[in-house]
Amino acid sequence: MMGEFLSEIRVRINETCTSLQAAQAAGDEFLADAHASELEDLRRIAARNGIDPHNA
Repeated sequence: MMGEFLSEIRVRINETCTSLQAAQAAGDEFLADAHASELEDLRRIAARNGIDPHNA
């Protein structure tokens, strides 16, 4: 079960990072802020579950 969670959190963090970078590159501050908040939430969830959020 933890393997599935780890895999999913990694995918979500990577996708959100990519989306954040794209929004920043496009100059869309609103979307970038939304992705930054989502990324913060995902990292917090990872940390709460014993996963290093910066290496997830």
